[in-house]
Amino acid sequence: MNPAVNPALRVLPEIILTIFGILVMLADATMPKTASRKPLGWLAVLGALAALAASFWQQSLPAGDAFYGVVRTDAFSVFFHVLIAGIVLASLLIALDAVSDTTEGLGELFALILFGAVGMMFMTSAVELLLVFIALEISSISTYIMAGFRRKTAKGPESALKYFLLGSFATAFFLYGIALIFGATGTTRIPGIASAITTGHAPAIVYIGLAMLIIGLGFKVSAAPFHVWTPDVYEGAPSPVVALMSTAPKAAAFAILLRIVYGAFPLLHDHWTPVLWWLAVLSMTIGNLGALRQRNVKRLLAYSSIAHAGYLLVAFAALSADGIAAASFYAVAYAAMNVGIFAVVSHAGGYDDRLTLIEDYRGLAYRSPLLGGAMAFFLISLIGIPFTGGFFGKFYVFVAALQSGLIWLAIIGLVNSGIAAWYYLRVATAIYSRPAESSPIHAGPRPSFALLLALVITVSGTLILGIFPGGVLSSARAAAATYTSVSPAPPVPGTAQR
Repeated sequence: MNPAVNPALRVLPEIILTIFGILVMLADATMPKTASRKPLGWLAVLGALAALAASFWQQSLPAGDAFYGVVRTDAFSVFFHVLIAGIVLASLLIALDAVSDTTEGLGELFALILFGAVGMMFMTSAVELLLVFIALEISSISTYIMAGFRRKTAKGPESALKYFLLGSFATAFFLYGIALIFGATGTTRIPGIASAITTGHAPAIVYIGLAMLIIGLGFKVSAAPFHVWTPDVYEGAPSPVVALMSTAPKAAAFAILLRIVYGAFPLLHDHWTPVLWWLAVLSMTIGNLGALRQRNVKRLLAYSSIAHAGYLLVAFAALSADGIAAASFYAVAYAAMNVGIFAVVSHAGGYDDRLTLIEDYRGLAYRSPLLGGAMAFFLISLIGIPFTGGFFGKFYVFVAALQSGLIWLAIIGLVNSGIAAWYYLRVATAIYSRPAESSPIHAGPRPSFALLLALVITVSGTLILGIFPGGVLSSARAAAATYTSVSPAPPVPGTAQR
C-alpha cells in the first residue's frame, strides 16, 4: 500500500454509493406512505454522479493496494469503476421514467441498485478471492431481489426464484474453487497464487479449482452452457432492472475473470485458453441460434446477451494485451447499446411490459420517431455496422484473435455476426413497417426528462465509440498494461499459428 494515499480514497466510489444507498433507505422510512418516492430516485442519481466523478478522480491516484492488500486501485479497476457507475446512472434514469408514483417499493429499488453497484465495483478492484466472493454475493443478492420486484405478476417471482437457485448453485462452485486453490497454494490473494505457481504445470487440485472458478463466473456472464437462467429472468424482471443486470454485473464478472486468469494463472494459459475458446464458440452459436426462434423481444435480447458474452470471450482467448484491451472496449460498447435499447423497451412497454412481442413494435417509428429511431440505431450497433460502437467493439475483438493466430475462432465469430444480423433486422423492419389498424403499439406517455437524459447518454456513447474510439481505447490499453507479462497464445483446437 502506498503510505501517501489514504486507504479510503482507494474505495471512494464504493463509500459514496453506500452512503447514498443508506440515505435513500432512511429517507424512504421517514416519508409518508402516500408521498411520491421519485425524489429518492433523483437522490440515487446524485449518488451515481458522485461515484462517477470519484471514479474519474481515481485516475490521478498512483497504483497501489489498500486494506492489507485485498483491494487494488490501478488503471484496470478505475476503467471498470467508471463503466459501472455510468451504467448505474443510466439505469436509474430509466427506472425513474418507467415507474409511477404508486409503484410499490420504489425506495428499496433505488437503494438496491446502489448497493448492488458497491458489490460490482469491489469485484473489479479485489485482488483477494474471498473479497471477490463477498462482493459477488453483495451484487447477486441485490439482483435476485430486483429480478422479482414485480411481486404481483407470476413471471416476476418465478424469474427471481430461478435466478436465486441457479445463482446459489454457481456461487457454491466458485466458493469451492477458492477452497481448492487455497489448499494447493496456501493463499487466496491473486498475486500470491501466481507466485506459488512457478511453472506451466500444477497439482490436479489447482486445475479443478480453476475450472470451478470459471464455472461460477460463467454463470454470472451468462456464457453457454451456463446460460439457461438468462431468457426467463430477462423476461420476468422489470426492463429497467434488466438494463442494469444485463450489463453491470457482467462487466464486473468479466473484469474479475480477467484478473484471475491473467493475474493468478498466467503460466497455466495452455490449460485455460482452450476452455475459453470453446466457451466463446458455444456462447456465440447457442445465443444467436436461440435468438432466431424468439418472438418475445426481451427473450431475444437475452439470447443476444449470451452471444455477446461469446464475442467477449473471443478476446479473452486471444491471450495478449490487445485482447484484454479489446475485451474492455467491447464491454463499454455493449453496455452503451444494450442499456439504450432497454431504455426504449422500458418506455414503450411500460413497467408492466404491456408490449412483449416483435409484432407489438410494428410501426413504432411512425408513432414515436424518437423511440423508433433510437431503437433502430441500437439494433444496427448490436449488428456491428460502421460508425457505431458495436462495429469497433467487434473489429478490435476479431483483430486481437487474428493477431494471436485464432483464425477459426475469428471465422466462427464473423459467421455468428451474420446470423445475428437477421434477427436484429427483423426487429428493425417491424419498427419501420406501417402499423396495422389493430396494432396495439402506441407511443406511450411523452418521454420524460429522465428518459431523454438516458437516451442522450447511451446514444452519444454508442456514437462516440463508433466515430472517435481512440479515447476509450487508450484507457482500455492502459488497463491492459497491467497484464503485459502474458505469454503468446498456444495452439488450440481449430487454430493456426502465425
